[in-house]
Amino acid sequence: MIEDPKVVLVTGAAAGLGHAVALALVARDVQVGICDIDEAGAARTALDCAEIAQDCASVIISDLATPDGPDQAVREMLARFGRIDGMVNNAGYATVEAFLEMTAAAWDRTFEVNVRAVALLCAAAGKAMKVRGGGRIVNVTSPAARMALPNYAHYAASKAAVDSITRTAAIALAPNGIRVNSLAPGMMDTEMQERTERMMAEIEGRSDFEAYLDERTARVPVGVRTNTEEMAKLVLWLLLDAPDYVTAERFNGSGGLDRD
Repeated sequence: MIEDPKVVLVTGAAAGLGHAVALALVARDVQVGICDIDEAGAARTALDCAEIAQDCASVIISDLATPDGPDQAVREMLARFGRIDGMVNNAGYATVEAFLEMTAAAWDRTFEVNVRAVALLCAAAGKAMKVRGGGRIVNVTSPAARMALPNYAHYAASKAAVDSITRTAAIALAPNGIRVNSLAPGMMDTEMQERTERMMAEIEGRSDFEAYLDERTARVPVGVRTNTEEMAKLVLWLLLDAPDYVTAERFNGSGGLDRD
């Protein structure tokens, strides 16, 4: 097992949780590959990282939804840093469709980004980590994986698949000193969260968006939403600080919304 991970690939790092994770890693003297399809957003994350520590972040532009995207991202990481000690599979896609109006296009896009890319990245990074003698992978899942959400079926199903991939990868890679776990964040302060909830409100015929948000927040037992900085702390614990015996686990950071 790599005792002190120093080179980490973070996907979906242009904004949201990925951005927060990248900054938190740099603050821990970790070199970060900022992987995203959004070149401008990734560049902004790199600039924010540079304000914390110089020469600790490198931008990797990759469309992970393409068949070669995951391998390309890992190859680029190895070309830049020569190694990968850890990876955060954070890139995700979400859209909202009424169950009776679901489209094949939405299912395909959701599973290309949220499922196939995660599996292929685990395999590609796993090969590189095996050479190093170990590593750690954190996959971002969701409370939605264990909920019945008729207007959000493709996303919920994709995150259930992430849970399965996490367990499978953990068992497959355990003999190589690689630990694989997942984090299910609650409702966060991200653009993706707001965009998704606006689509949900529209499809449910709700014009009172603020009241709609309040109702959703009220479902959280602790009574408030979380933020990306708080969730980044959990990611870093799994990636850098968790005992080596922890693998194949699903950690909830949802304020009690997601309960085992």
